[in-house]
Amino acid sequence: MAATVPTAENDFFKSKVLGHPAGLFVLFFTEMWERFSFYGMRVLLVNFLTMAIVGVDNPGWGWSMENAGALFGTYAGLLYLTPILGGLVADKLTGYRWAVIIGSIIMTLGHAFMAVETEFSLYFGLGLLVIGTGFFKPSITSIISEMYEGKPDKKDGAYTIFYMGVNAGAFFGMMLCGYLAEKIGWSWGFGLAGIFMLLGTLQFWLAKPLFGKIGGVPDKAKEAHEIEEEERKGVKDHKHNPFTLMDKILVVAASTIGFLYLINDPLSRIADLNLLPVVMPFDFQGEPFSGPLGMAIVGLVLFLILVISRLRRYAKVVRDRLIAVVIFAFFTVFFWMSFEQGASSLIVFARDSVDRELIGTGATVFNTVNALLTVVPLMIITWVLYLLWKKTFKQIPGSNMVLAICFSGVWGIVLWMLYREFSADVTEITVSWFSILNSFFIIVFASFFSKWWESKYNPSAAWKYSFGLILLGFGFGLLAFGSSGLAEGAKVSMIWLILAYLFHTLGELCLSPLGLSYVSKLVPARMIAFMFGMWYLAIAIGNKLAGSFGGMITEITEKYDLSTFFLIFTFIPVGAGVLVALLNPLLKRLMHGIK
Repeated sequence: MAATVPTAENDFFKSKVLGHPAGLFVLFFTEMWERFSFYGMRVLLVNFLTMAIVGVDNPGWGWSMENAGALFGTYAGLLYLTPILGGLVADKLTGYRWAVIIGSIIMTLGHAFMAVETEFSLYFGLGLLVIGTGFFKPSITSIISEMYEGKPDKKDGAYTIFYMGVNAGAFFGMMLCGYLAEKIGWSWGFGLAGIFMLLGTLQFWLAKPLFGKIGGVPDKAKEAHEIEEEERKGVKDHKHNPFTLMDKILVVAASTIGFLYLINDPLSRIADLNLLPVVMPFDFQGEPFSGPLGMAIVGLVLFLILVISRLRRYAKVVRDRLIAVVIFAFFTVFFWMSFEQGASSLIVFARDSVDRELIGTGATVFNTVNALLTVVPLMIITWVLYLLWKKTFKQIPGSNMVLAICFSGVWGIVLWMLYREFSADVTEITVSWFSILNSFFIIVFASFFSKWWESKYNPSAAWKYSFGLILLGFGFGLLAFGSSGLAEGAKVSMIWLILAYLFHTLGELCLSPLGLSYVSKLVPARMIAFMFGMWYLAIAIGNKLAGSFGGMITEITEKYDLSTFFLIFTFIPVGAGVLVALLNPLLKRLMHGIK
């Protein structure tokens, strides 16, 4: 990993914006435009695939929810697996800043293919997005980790502010891409995502004078010297632990099986083509055992052997802290399995089972609230841009000008959208509008949580995880209650979905941004990008499970009811939240003083 440059060698980082280095806000906006594109496309995918081919004004492809869920789960899972390889490449070869540029360019091409709307362009575009994300995602978070080297007390707050950038981009991406796609045409939504991905890449590239050597190409000679010095001084926390031949074999085997499983799921459903055995060569209690599931279990066992064997080779303190990371990653799976229903089953629920049509006073009230929801956050983010402009315009004028162009475009589309809706006789709320609530609530509450984590009342990591999981489960409990006794063809009030997103968001703020922060604090510096990749592996498993379970909404609803479907996602996260709270004493010991 590139060596950290002392503050004295990088005068720019003495300047502050909202109490943090101005460079954090360059990364804030870079991530914002990447998330604008990512979430702008993602909120459309399942809706586009499952929308009826005929009988609607804006037809989709008419896929079943099972097939759409399988494709979405695989896409979302791969998005969090490629960062493992991308993190290694950034660590060893390109450095973090070049990895961000490479990933951004590939993702821009992916969005361009998505806008074409053919079957080949859909799959190829999704593939490019997966590859590009592999370079981008672990690298930009690693730049923050390097920037805050030696300041662990500031990391939680920094990652929470960075997470606001994530959700500001998600908010406007889902709102504007979703609105254009549902009201004008799918290509408009997919195309807008690509445009802002390109502009976000350009503003980051033009800001490179700002960062000095932070995130630069690794200095291998200096890194080797640091390893020798640490071992000579007996510094065990950063002891070099190279991959053995057996480690590499296990990595290849587990990765190959996992990749084949992810690809096989949608391929076998959509094209009836199996890359894995349909059944295993043995029975389980007299019933044939699923071949794909059996292979997935084999891959998971091989991966666990790899993790255990590597952990045993570290010094005790490092080993204990890495075990803590593994435990947190385990609970992360349950969180994302439930939370990511927002991109699959909740999209279909909002489209088919929520009353979204408003007239008269109801329409006026909604449009007024929607205007405030849109304009107020945009004003706040524009103000942050203004503060950054004042601090950095002389040093990086090109980057600031690109950001100004981006915000001018967003303001233009927002004002056009609001004028169009206020002028309409009937307001039909878009399906994608409900998805923005998650991002809006994060923008509203992120500052509160950031201050909480920096106060004397900061709870332990296990309690943060417990709060997050239980709040998430409570949100699904509200949906189960709201949809109970729902007659066939009837629709529920939108208030239940709004409240669910509120509690899901509060849970997310307790858990998700802090996960990144704890990885950066518990993991030795030279392993940081790789371990971020490993963290994303847990999220990948959760996302794949989310797609698979989300695809069952039609089947479970027909066999039981909607309430039963949502109760599944009530009990699982609540149970996980109680368990992680019980593990609090153990986790404190394993973390060895890290808070």
